[in-house]
Amino acid sequence: MKLFAGIVSALLVASASLSFAAPPGKDPGGQPIVIKSNELQADTKSRTATFLGKVVAKQDSITIHTDKLVVRYAEKGGNVEKVEAFGNVRIVQENRIGTAQHAVYYTNDGKIVLSGSPKVVQGKDMVSGSEITYFVNEEKSVVTGTSDARVEAVIYPKGKGRDDAAKP
Repeated sequence: MKLFAGIVSALLVASASLSFAAPPGKDPGGQPIVIKSNELQADTKSRTATFLGKVVAKQDSITIHTDKLVVRYAEKGGNVEKVEAFGNVRIVQENRIGTAQHAVYYTNDGKIVLSGSPKVVQGKDMVSGSEITYFVNEEKSVVTGTSDARVEAVIYPKGKGRDDAAKP
């Protein structure tokens, strides 16, 4: 059960930290987490738990979809070291969607890295590049590009014509 609790904690932190935070005053941490997949492989020797096939992890309003999710535990203490999602990664919360082919959450560094055509969309706004890194503790993100995948941001000004514009 300790192993499962660690997996769940890692998923929560990883998903919530990608700027998919709970609405003010609402803590999803007390909500149950449901993980569904076609298969679960737990390997005590390698300190990993691998969810395979149409993986869906859901807590409150946050849902993570991926082909494969691997959780790695520390040798001592059993704390989660790293959570890695492979293939068709999609993180959804309300009008925010993050997509990539690969995502890694490094718990010790408090860092999440999306790669493989990463894109984050909120409403009509969008940012993409070759890699998107989010520093959880600093609430800071860095989007890097290459000559083939330059950073692109589409940001709509608040006001007329915007769905989430403030009402007078």
